[in-house]
Formats: sequence, C-alpha cells, structure tokens
Amino acid sequence: MSDAPTAAQSCPKPLSPGLYIVATPIGNLGDITLRAIEMLRACDAVACEDTRVTGRLLKHLGISRPLWRYDDHAEPRDRERLVESMRTRAVALVSDAGTPLVSDPGYRLVNAVRAEGLPVTVVPGPCAAIAGLAVSGLPNDRFLFAGFLPVRDKARTDMLAGLAGIEATLVFYETAPRLLKSLAAIAETMPYREVAVARELTKLHEECRRSLPAGLIAWYEAHPPKGEIVLLVGPPEDHGHEEVDADALLREALATLKPSQAAAQVARNTGIDRRELYARAMELQRE
Repeated sequence: MSDAPTAAQSCPKPLSPGLYIVATPIGNLGDITLRAIEMLRACDAVACEDTRVTGRLLKHLGISRPLWRYDDHAEPRDRERLVESMRTRAVALVSDAGTPLVSDPGYRLVNAVRAEGLPVTVVPGPCAAIAGLAVSGLPNDRFLFAGFLPVRDKARTDMLAGLAGIEATLVFYETAPRLLKSLAAIAETMPYREVAVARELTKLHEECRRSLPAGLIAWYEAHPPKGEIVLLVGPPEDHGHEEVDADALLREALATLKPSQAAAQVARNTGIDRRELYARAMELQRE
C-alpha cells in the first residue's frame, strides 16, 4: 500500500480570485511552510521580483506556475494589469526571500488591490529581520525596523543620529560590501551601544556576532564578510557613572561641538542625564 499524500503533495483546492502574500525561505529551503506550498500549488500565477530565483524555488517544490515579474522597477500600468488579473485569478506575491512587503515596494500593490475591493490574504513565514532579532539576544520587547541604511556617508550618519534617541532595538538590512561603513557610522553616533551582525541566517555559514561597534569593525576588517546581513543596534542603556568616563567623552565632543551639542551627544550614547552633562560641559569649558 502506498503512503498517503502529504499536505504539500495533495491536490490543491481552488483559490478564490485575489492577492495572496506568501512568505518564502530566506536561505534554508526547509523553512517553507506547508500552507505556503499549498498556496503556490493552488494559485493561478506568481508575481515575483526575479523569475529565475522564484523559478528555482518552484522547481525544488515540484510546482509549475506562470511567473509574472513585479519589482521596484514596475511601472503603474504593470501594477494596474496585475490588479485587473486578480478579478478572475488567484495571484501569489512572493519576494526573492522572506516575507513580501518587508523592505520592498509590495505595499503599493496591496493598496491598489484593496482600493478595487479585492481580497488580500497573507501566508506568514520566514522574515530575516525577525530571525536576526531573535538570534541576537538584544531586547525585543520594542524594536524599530528601518530597512536599508542610505548609501551616502552623510545621509547614513544623519539617519542613525536621528534614530539614536529611540528607546528600542534598531534593525536594519545591510549588504556585505557596505557593512564596515555602516559600523563606522554607528561607532560615530552610538559608540557605546551593543551591536549585533546576523549574517547568512538559516544557511550553512550562519553567524551572529555581538559587540560594541569598534570591536565588530576590528573583526570584520580582519575577516571580510559575505552574504546577506541583518544589522541590529541595542537600545540606549542607563549606564552608571562608574561605567563611563563622561568627562573624557565630553572633552572629546567639546573639541568640535558647543556645550549643549556635546551634552546631547554624550547623553544619547550613554543614557546619562543631559542636564547634568551640560552643567559638567560648561565647567570643563571654563577650565
């Protein structure tokens, strides 16, 4: 007697027309969910970033479906045609890896589908940002996902400075060639915050390193990184005065900043009261 078919192998039930947001693995193909397989088998077509990447996944799963390209270069008329097709077809939306709409332009498609009164269904699954947060061990009761950091140095530093005061773990996506520049910007704006680099998650060479920015810079200068990266910055902590040499930090900051600015920078990086630091900065400036 042959084995009974699994959920992934059974005949798919027809899906109602509409949009189905389907999460796919971020690396390890074993992370695909049974429901995701069922949806990909049952849909009429798959909208994807790269037909080659999604084609390999479907081939691995033994699924054959029409692939329609939809990425951040798609024009409004492409989106309109895609939405129109959902009046009579069930269309799955996938990204190259992970959960669609997380750091990709899929929200425009979702808004367009909803505006037409068509149903939208989500099939949750892997997400690199959440996986990185979990493996880092950094506080996760409050976190802010901020996508990719800007490419230009000043814009990157300005963005980090603007986020530094947020009482939450900061989560970014980053590429290996840009990691050191991003760590340098974090060292400049938040030198005493714990940072985690979660790399190649779910893959053979998965790693998560956690340290102050300077320590991670030293490591990755000696060991150039590869692969996809989730970069995390822990929230500000209330350091005791005995743990931080506030005077040294203030003197360094006063070399280029006004007392109020120096106090604000040191307060942001250490958690020490800003008013207390400002009073001390005025004393140091008079010395």
